[in-house]
Amino acid sequence: MARRLVPLFNRVLVEKIVPPSKTNAGILLPEKSSKLNSGKVIAVGPGIHNKEGKLIPVAVKEGDSVLLPEYGGTEVKLGDKEYHLYRDEDILGTLHD
Repeated sequence: MARRLVPLFNRVLVEKIVPPSKTNAGILLPEKSSKLNSGKVIAVGPGIHNKEGKLIPVAVKEGDSVLLPEYGGTEVKLGDKEYHLYRDEDILGTLHD
């Protein structure tokens, strides 16, 4: 369903990652221990043009895990899933294992 939405300009469509609320052994984890605002990039726009007309591409690509700001973004519901649209410059960084 998210493939139907193609972001414009320097927008990035992100699906937030919901951390697990309990371990494999069944121990419940407190909410504060898993409060990392991260998500997976679903789709990206082509980029934005500068004053000279040169295209500045988006810094992330589809499939990247990214660190998101605590507030901001535009919530988008597609089907039964929730996504968020962010500007490229609002994304704080990429996460690597």
